[in-house]
Amino acid sequence: MGLKDFQIQGKVAAVTGASRGIGRAIAHGLAEAGAKVVLSSRKLEDLQKVAEEIRGKGGDAFPIAAHNGKIADLENLAKKTVEHYGTIDILVNNAATNPVFGPIIQVDESAWNKIMEVNVRGAFFLSRAAAQVMGEKGGGVIVNIASSAGLRPMPFLGAYSVSKAAVIMLTKVLAVEWAGLKIRVNAVAPGIIETRFSEALWKNETILEEVQKRQPIPRVGQPEEIANAVLYLASPASSYMTGEIMVIDGGGILA
Repeated sequence: MGLKDFQIQGKVAAVTGASRGIGRAIAHGLAEAGAKVVLSSRKLEDLQKVAEEIRGKGGDAFPIAAHNGKIADLENLAKKTVEHYGTIDILVNNAATNPVFGPIIQVDESAWNKIMEVNVRGAFFLSRAAAQVMGEKGGGVIVNIASSAGLRPMPFLGAYSVSKAAVIMLTKVLAVEWAGLKIRVNAVAPGIIETRFSEALWKNETILEEVQKRQPIPRVGQPEEIANAVLYLASPASSYMTGEIMVIDGGGILA
């Protein structure tokens, strides 16, 4: 045992929502550990910038535009990954959306559908496409990015909380059903992380003050702190772990 167990040299990792925030940090972290990284999000231009960053550090990255709410795009993402790199060893389902910040009674049908389509349906169908590849070659790893909001209701994030609770159960179901394919499935549940996606939370002085008073670690997290956990789950270091949810939220869920 040692640092070598965290190496994923030569493995092929696909990361959704990789153009910014947590996804970008995960892509960089996996590339630095030796993986060939497929970057996915809706806009190719944004992905190309991240790919250039990774290549500038000596890494190997390939951008593929795909909408996480469109099954055809996700199936094409898996197909193009195999065409370019030959396989899929690691999948990180990070892409998510939340167009509503307010009471759940204000969430209309289109917003609800969009949240579930991207956060839950997309994660499942891309996982299924990747699992078909992983199963044929003898195994792989899937890491879902859930949220502490999926474990405890978060004010003004009702529909998002429901979607992330579904991602947590999806993680457990897939871990059980795909164990026979030698596919490990785990999840990371971040708290408030300093990204553009969550700026409605950490830029809100009232919420930030509450975090600082309530959490054992009185600050918001950084994307790299989530990337480190993903690297652990994606690597041989976590070889005896499946169906688990790693909560990384400064201890906020304890308060």
